[in-house]
Amino acid sequence: MSCSDETSAPGDALDSLDDAVAAVAFRRLVRLLQHRSDAANIDLMGLAGFCRNCLGDWIAEAGDMDREAGRTIVHGMPTAEWKARFHTPATPEQLARMEESMAKNPQAR
Repeated sequence: MSCSDETSAPGDALDSLDDAVAAVAFRRLVRLLQHRSDAANIDLMGLAGFCRNCLGDWIAEAGDMDREAGRTIVHGMPTAEWKARFHTPATPEQLARMEESMAKNPQAR
């Protein structure tokens, strides 16, 4: 399951954003996600259509590395350790919210 496919509109302001500025903002986002272990991935998926794993997968894709390496960067520890410490099973309601939310994500054309 993919969180989204990359899309950009012509003249997208993100494309003109300085890479150093983007990197600072990205690191701030990742550090917040590392701190907020109470924000479950399933809830992030249900609200925003992406989670820590998605972000790690995007890093892996962009950096030509394996998925676990990308996810470890985002989790701040190996994925298995993060899951053992913070993961809780998803409820049927959370799963339904996630499916509804992911349906809104951009898809490959």
